[in-house]
Amino acid sequence: MSGAGLEKPQLITHVQQSLNYTVFECKWVPCSARLLCLGSVPRGTGVIQLYELQSGRLSLLREIEKAKPIKCGTFGATSLQQRYLATGDFGGNLNIWNLETPEIPVYSVKGHKEIINSIDGVGGLGIGEGAPEIVTGSRDGTVKVWDPRQKDTPVANMEPVQGESKRDCWTVAFGNAYNQEERVVCAGYDNGDIKLFDLKNMSLRWETNIKNGVCSVEFDRKDINMNKLVATSLEGKFHVFDMRTQHPTKGFASISEKAHKSTMWQVRHLPQNRDIFMTSGGAGSLHLWKYEYPAQRSKKDSEGVEMGVAGSVSLLQNVTLSTQPISSLDWSPDKKGLCVCSAFDQTVRVLIVTKLSKI
Repeated sequence: MSGAGLEKPQLITHVQQSLNYTVFECKWVPCSARLLCLGSVPRGTGVIQLYELQSGRLSLLREIEKAKPIKCGTFGATSLQQRYLATGDFGGNLNIWNLETPEIPVYSVKGHKEIINSIDGVGGLGIGEGAPEIVTGSRDGTVKVWDPRQKDTPVANMEPVQGESKRDCWTVAFGNAYNQEERVVCAGYDNGDIKLFDLKNMSLRWETNIKNGVCSVEFDRKDINMNKLVATSLEGKFHVFDMRTQHPTKGFASISEKAHKSTMWQVRHLPQNRDIFMTSGGAGSLHLWKYEYPAQRSKKDSEGVEMGVAGSVSLLQNVTLSTQPISSLDWSPDKKGLCVCSAFDQTVRVLIVTKLSKI
């Protein structure tokens, strides 16, 4: 290996654990060495498993079975003291669980007519100003925002207008929560649509189409003035939008990169450095990227109107872990470089990414 190769970050598998069910999402429990696996057991019910990372192995602390397979989960709307988990399931139910007493949810609502594909939270964990809120995106074509302090009815409901065909919403993410009033939700759909909803004005702020199903969207930070948004797609491409400058007709400047030969399932930004992100692919690979800003992030068009300028991305490292898609990925919020991913080979892997401080 060359000296330059040694300087690059390495993606090292620290622990891998085989599971006897299909895992759809894995999540670190904030402020702990614990992680959760959410999924579906063969008999068609849902499962939540809680593991602890102990001296190089994962030990199972608790297994909780639920009526419906669990597709997605978030801690984003809870306090660090409570650490309640919000989940979306195949029956369209949004539930919030106290993992200490998980028999009955502390909050439950039949949020959607069909499966909840994606969930995100904001206003909890000390991340994002304003009220704690949860957003859910579903196959029924709707995106709904929930305040866990308000029962049964969403605080916002983004659905197709009369006569518009409903599209399967695959991914949702909060952003722009930098003060008590501002907040946006970005949603990605199976037909390539990306829509940005402004929750302060209850309006559609921007939309575009990337010509391919949108598998994952994420802002580099949800608690700052919108900076960057990454969207990944079915065809193995991702797009980075510079969200600082919105042109009235051209929208946001962007660059795209084709990295995986198959579906790019997820994107996750490093919590400790917003310009580094990881993507997971359908061929069982992970790619680690760095975004470089241009010399100037905006310029004036021929009419003198400000428009954004996109930067560039460089591949820092990549690794193939499985022959199956890596469907879920989560960085530890507490330990830089520690991440967990799950694949459809029914395996969960804890990885250590080295040299992130030197980039």
